Amino acid sequence: MIKLPKGLIQVYTGDGKGKTTAAIGLIIRAHGNQLKTGLVQFLKGVASGELVTLAKLGIPFWQFGSGEFIMGSPSKEDQELAQTGVQKVESIWQDYDLLVLDEISYLVTCGLLKEEEICDFLKGKPPQLELVLTGRSMPESILAQADLITEMKKIRHPYDLGIRARKGIEY
Repeated sequence: MIKLPKGLIQVYTGDGKGKTTAAIGLIIRAHGNQLKTGLVQFLKGVASGELVTLAKLGIPFWQFGSGEFIMGSPSKEDQELAQTGVQKVESIWQDYDLLVLDEISYLVTCGLLKEEEICDFLKGKPPQLELVLTGRSMPESILAQADLITEMKKIRHPYDLGIRARKGIEY
């Protein structure tokens, strides 16, 4: 079993497809090298093919969302789920080598939590923990704390042609 000498903060952001896919690929790579890994998804609350695979591999995951897009002001339930998700991460992150916080940017951009709350939360990260943050429109203050930033840029997307998300490809 390997141990990371220092855990970094990675960010996968941008308007292109592939942020969650890349993060889950990293989870599988780290798991294959005996690192303790986990996935925490914000806003999402529906089953997907990658979650089936993570379960088969024994990789834990948690979802803190209704699975619905937030239009306008978030509901009280959405706010409570976001807060519960952050509290869950804080309660487990000492025991992990790698955690992916999928769609965490939306906690700020949808008004579920204040930007300062997320920045303070990140400052409390255990030193050995590799943290991967995903989501579009990642706030600058969060980017400032990152050691690695990858931007997924949309050049062309089937959605623009009216092709909806396809099971097995997009989820």
